Amino acid sequence: MNVRPLVEDDAPKVAALISAEEKRLYGRPGRVTGADILMYLQYSKESWVWEDDGRMAASASYGVHGDAVNFRGIVADKGRGLGAEIVERGEAFARAEGVKKILAGAPEPDAAARELFESRGYREVRRFYEMAIELTEEPPEPVLPDGLVVDELREDEYRAFYDALNEAFAEHWEWHPDPFEEWIERRSGQHRDEHGPVWFVVRDGDELAAVTRNDASVAGGGYVGAIGVRPAWRGQGLAKALLYRTFGEFWRRGTTRVTLDVDSQNATGAVAVYEGVGMRVDSCGVAFEKSSE
Repeated sequence: MNVRPLVEDDAPKVAALISAEEKRLYGRPGRVTGADILMYLQYSKESWVWEDDGRMAASASYGVHGDAVNFRGIVADKGRGLGAEIVERGEAFARAEGVKKILAGAPEPDAAARELFESRGYREVRRFYEMAIELTEEPPEPVLPDGLVVDELREDEYRAFYDALNEAFAEHWEWHPDPFEEWIERRSGQHRDEHGPVWFVVRDGDELAAVTRNDASVAGGGYVGAIGVRPAWRGQGLAKALLYRTFGEFWRRGTTRVTLDVDSQNATGAVAVYEGVGMRVDSCGVAFEKSSE
């Protein structure tokens, strides 16, 4: 077995492994692409592949977020101990980084992954839903209280957008925002593409009351990467308005599938909001935690 760092050309193969696993666990074709893998790898510090005679047998990525190491792996060749190797590498990575805890994720139906994590002292701490909608007709126009308007983000508003999003997510589980300089380096220019705007805001005069950051193509459809309403403006339907504006933009582009990821225990009632606009849970992931001390 050859273990080596993951390179850009490996991304489609990793996507194929994940898609095959989704089909095994959920009974439907996977939708992850090589481009999605490359996007996710921006948040990793190390990524590895396991090869057997040139064929990819497993892959894993490791990163640091706040006071925790996060890692996620995928194994094609079951029963060879590769899952245990991925976990051991993650724990060694955590010791080297000097963090307090380790967070690992797995699909909820993956009983073998749960058994592996629990055998090594991990415990379930959170569940996350991927929610999806298949648009069959043009979405309704956003409706807001008087004085509030839905608009696209302007070029000179990145800092205000960043501040609004961090305020909205301040109490979110494991929220550790990147410094603005790092965030803007990654996000600059992404608020629109050649087809039009993809980031939207709710304006209350000069204030950004709510914001959403969307991606035009993730997992074969549109993706709501982040949506947040600042506390002073909650309870007025702002998230719903931003979702309808987002759906409308994707509908205009001919993109009918839209997804997002949400903490199942979100304190702001986000799951109910998303269900209220027609989204449904498509899959569930489990976060496991272990102290690294």
